[in-house]
Amino acid sequence: MAIWGLNFAVAKIGLTQLPPLIFMTLRFLLVAALLLPFAKLPRGQWLPLFGISFTLGILHFSFMFTGLITLDAATAAIAIQLQVPFAALLAAFFFNDKLGWRRGFAMLLAFAGVAVIAGEPRLDGQYTALGFVIFAACMWSVANVQIKRLGQIDGFTLNAWISVFAMPQLALASLLLEDGQWAALQQANFWAYFAIVYQAVAVVVIGYGAWYWMLRRYQMNQIMPAMLLIPVFGVLSGIVFLGETLTANLVIGGLLTVGGVGIIILRRPKATAPEAGRV
Repeated sequence: MAIWGLNFAVAKIGLTQLPPLIFMTLRFLLVAALLLPFAKLPRGQWLPLFGISFTLGILHFSFMFTGLITLDAATAAIAIQLQVPFAALLAAFFFNDKLGWRRGFAMLLAFAGVAVIAGEPRLDGQYTALGFVIFAACMWSVANVQIKRLGQIDGFTLNAWISVFAMPQLALASLLLEDGQWAALQQANFWAYFAIVYQAVAVVVIGYGAWYWMLRRYQMNQIMPAMLLIPVFGVLSGIVFLGETLTANLVIGGLLTVGGVGIIILRRPKATAPEAGRV
């Protein structure tokens, strides 16, 4: 969980030097290079995988990292947790998962927490960036629905082929929407490339490797509460590594959001959409 939480600060460091779309292109390129040799051929699943890659690559990660350029890491780490209530809502709509009044109330808590954070004066002028991150959270939940409909597939195979399909989409988007990429790549220092390697190796290979290892040995309800540590590490990493300030709004809003997300996770139905993950 620490690896995934620290990713907000690490990614923000990389995004200070590289445009977000080319940054993500290189990230997916490295993930594909690392995982593709071990991935299975998903016969009959090519089109759904392409759809998932568009949702995660173009609609989730592109908007999340574009928002992260302006937004501080701590705020982004909390706001992105809205992916859990969004996922619960879509699961109720598409898969008839029961919400219940407790989970419904928890969703209100989660959204109220982000609203409290948005009320900070220091976020004035950053509402577009916050909106991008919230939109990214919603797209993560859409990807959950797509993955649920995909059926059984190995986690590393899923990550590998999503990366293969997302990479050219992001490269094309970068060519159309960004400029100065080549100069940025030449001028970027060690930490920018470290951020890319961290996301591919630490977040995907090590982070997911550990997650799948735990899934094989423990019940889902035993390990899901650990996901609540991700925003905690995200906030702490922003404070420690980026010098961000811990404000009253951030603390109160964070507690409301994480508390709401915690109730949703702990009371989730046995049959629910799988985690789309942090590809």
